[in-house]
Amino acid sequence: MTSIGITGSTGNLGGRVARLLAEAAVPQRLLVRDPSRAPELPHAETSIVTYADTPAVRDSLAGLETLFMVSGTESLTRREEHRAFIDAAVAAGVQHIVYVSFFGAAPDATFTHARDHWHTEQHLRACGVPFTFLRDSLYADFLPGLAGEDGVIRGPAGAGRVAAVAQDDIAEVALAVLRDPAAHAGRTWDLTGPEALSLSEVAETITEVTGRSVHYLNETLDEARASRAGYGAPDWLLEAWISTYTAIAAGELAGVSTAVEDITGHPATSLATLLKRG
Repeated sequence: MTSIGITGSTGNLGGRVARLLAEAAVPQRLLVRDPSRAPELPHAETSIVTYADTPAVRDSLAGLETLFMVSGTESLTRREEHRAFIDAAVAAGVQHIVYVSFFGAAPDATFTHARDHWHTEQHLRACGVPFTFLRDSLYADFLPGLAGEDGVIRGPAGAGRVAAVAQDDIAEVALAVLRDPAAHAGRTWDLTGPEALSLSEVAETITEVTGRSVHYLNETLDEARASRAGYGAPDWLLEAWISTYTAIAAGELAGVSTAVEDITGHPATSLATLLKRG
């Protein structure tokens, strides 16, 4: 019987979780918008869902005991979409929801998207179904991509630090939680890397390990807005991108947790180790 539902299996994190479940021969249901993009995995079936509360969504969720919920696409309506999807899951009889949140989620978090995660958490707390929150720090996998073609990481992060976490580590934690959700009911796990680095240290690490010359340029807020103006993104999204850096500057992403090691049994992956893996 398929009792675990996985959202985000066409993406980086959800795809990792789905593959780990498949390798462990755990039956799962891949919940996707486009079935043609779903990975082909053993012990996996596919159902179509959107982040909405409709009879079709409830049907797709029916029979699931545990739901792994990756946050929806960044949008001005993401909070409403999350609430609707949670409501559909509860109505469908889902008994435990594992939600991928963000480190330091709070109503006044500097990182604007962390506020969306906090509101989703509050809705989950009120819905009456057991939950587990995986509060991930920034993804270490994405740090090399912060550097432009000129090898410069630009942003108003100052000398602040971030304990970025490897996606493989998050996926292993998720696997453990999904296989024994009752042991993690009501828990909030802060998932970080083993050390907090400044962006200057991130740049130095990338340079040392990969041989690509990278350095960090601390921008003012005005400079950050100007350097990103050419992307054509709406103002709210530009501010969200910039707030990633200002959250680092404010010290809100510097915390280091032992949760990865506590749950998986191995130390969290450092940026240098991640880069060496390629």
